[in-house]
Amino acid sequence: MKREIPLILTAIVGLTFVVQFFVPHYPMGFLADMFSDWFSIIAAAAIWLGALNLMRVSAEKIYKREKDRFYAGVTIASFFLIVIIGFFFSGGRSFQEPGTRFDWLYINIYTPLMATMFALLAFFVASASYRAFRARNAQATVLLLAAFVVMLGRTPFGDWISNVLFLPEGWGIANLSNIIMNYFNVAGQRAIMIGIALGIVSTSLRIILGIERTYLGGD
Repeated sequence: MKREIPLILTAIVGLTFVVQFFVPHYPMGFLADMFSDWFSIIAAAAIWLGALNLMRVSAEKIYKREKDRFYAGVTIASFFLIVIIGFFFSGGRSFQEPGTRFDWLYINIYTPLMATMFALLAFFVASASYRAFRARNAQATVLLLAAFVVMLGRTPFGDWISNVLFLPEGWGIANLSNIIMNYFNVAGQRAIMIGIALGIVSTSLRIILGIERTYLGGD
């Protein structure tokens, strides 16, 4: 029964949300609202479990004197610092209000660290773009030319080139860039979103029907 009960609960909740989308009246609407509240409670408990697990893993690294134990110590110290300041020195529930100590830590420490992380990711994006935009075949060549036009169209240099080449009105590099972004790019994005939606629907049906059981930790 350890596996059957979760499967039954998953099927009931999943079917309730599917039916409620088409029949939002009682009792489906009431059940959907109740299940949504349960999701919020479970998510709040899962956050605490995740934080405690992070502390346990970091403490084990320090106890076993692993090579990255310094970073584990920084993680533990940062966690307790932000929790203590957020709970006891920032006005309770209003800790996210501007001007609190928690807000100061968020703006002056967390935000710069996040910006630094994304700045480092820019180098990985540039490296991946270099490998992807190499004209190895016809498709890669089209991708390279489209990216080149889009990047030029987003800068004043593209307008300067259009004026130098005396391109007719409506055929400048900036206009071609807008055409690529508004038509070809949007069409590709919609195709990707449709594929994602179909994948979500198929995976959800597999979970509701009990075919997909990996979330139980088994086969």
